[in-house]
Amino acid sequence: VVIEMASPNGGEDFESSLLSFEKLDRASPDLWPEQLPGVSEFAASFKNPITNSPPKWMAELESEDIEMLKELGSLTTANLMEKVKGLQNLAYQLGLEESREMTRGKFLNILERPKK
Repeated sequence: VVIEMASPNGGEDFESSLLSFEKLDRASPDLWPEQLPGVSEFAASFKNPITNSPPKWMAELESEDIEMLKELGSLTTANLMEKVKGLQNLAYQLGLEESREMTRGKFLNILERPKK
């Protein structure tokens, strides 16, 4: 058995030695499971880029939502991080306020079920 090594000086021989003629059947979900759920559907939505209708996720957005997306898309990384920190602080403050109101409701016996 003689094994010939491809030589980079061979040009076309070298390139043809790198070709693989193996056929891979990707139709089987058992052999090729979807690594991230939803990626195949997302990728398929970009196969036909010339469409007049907006994507499914964009059809449910209102004009305010689209303006917010445009605003967030125009922010720099630092400004976006600042916006995220502001939202985290707001969520924390809302949690504290909810906790106070729940405690207040408990002391006022608002949340007790009526006894039968």
